[in-house]
This record gives sequence, C-alpha cells and structure tokens, in this order.
Amino acid sequence: MNKFKNLIVLGPLIYSIHHFEEHVLFNFREWRLSYFPDNNSINTEAILIILISQLLIFIFVHLIKNNRGSAHLVLFFLMTTQVINAFFHVFFSFYFNDFSPGAITAVLLYLPVNYFIIRAAFREGYIKSYAELLILFLSGITTFTLFEMMGPQVLGYALILMPIYYITINKLENRNESFI
Repeated sequence: MNKFKNLIVLGPLIYSIHHFEEHVLFNFREWRLSYFPDNNSINTEAILIILISQLLIFIFVHLIKNNRGSAHLVLFFLMTTQVINAFFHVFFSFYFNDFSPGAITAVLLYLPVNYFIIRAAFREGYIKSYAELLILFLSGITTFTLFEMMGPQVLGYALILMPIYYITINKLENRNESFI
C-alpha cells in the first residue's frame, strides 16, 4: 500500500470526505462569501464531479503510462486541489479568526495522505529533486490562486497546459536528464 500507484487512489476518497465536511457538515460557500468575492457560479456538486473526474482520469493515465510525466500530472493536481487547499483553510482560519469549513479534513487527511504520496514519488523516482517538488508546489499555488480569483475557467487553461508539461517532462526523462 505504500507504492505511489496505490496511494494516489486515496485522492478522490479524501476529496469526497473533505467535500462532505465543507458542504454537508458546515457551509463553506457561506463562509467564503463572507470574505471573498463570488466568482464561481458553478454549484459545489458540479465542482466535486468535475474535480474527481479529472483526478480519476489522471490516475488512470498514470496507471496505464506509469511514467514521470503521468505522475507529475497527478502530483500537480493533488498539489493544487489538496495540499494548497489545506494551507488555504488553515491560513484563513487564523487570518480571519473564523473556522474555515474544510480545515479539519485538510489537516487530518489532505496533508498526511499527500505527504505519503510525495514520499512514495521520491522513493520511486517520479520526483527527482526538491526543485521539482518546489515547481509542482508553485504551480499548485498559482493555479489555486487564479481559480480563487478568476473562477472555474482556470481549470480549462490548466487542462490545456498539462499535455505540454507531460510531453516536456517525458522528453527530459527519455534523454536521461533531471528536470532541474
């Protein structure tokens, strides 16, 4: 169970549990609208389906291709939707001195599960340096921030750029070069 391909399948499960905390146990939309502009007209159930579907597609691609490019797509997606999301919940809970719905599962599920996923990615050679991890982290922050500022159209832009990244990382791998 400590292999990358086994751990990444936990992503959709913990996202579903996180969504349950945000929108069934609490009201994240109401909390968010108290502090941020309403730039997302898509309902939360649709976002749940879109994001889980995208994550499952990336997981399936990785299970079929099993290369660094496919692993990086999964890692970028998890970094954006789970790791950065966890920091968002924790940071803004303290910043506004107001509990952000989703913070509990962000701390108890997102951060530990993704730690194990990233550790497995290093161990299995999908991530070769901390610089690569930093690039994934910064890409995740950028995408998450743009999503929060501009809304869901950012998902489309990210999907357009992902094949370019996938091809690039695999070309570098085929040349036996490190990404960084």
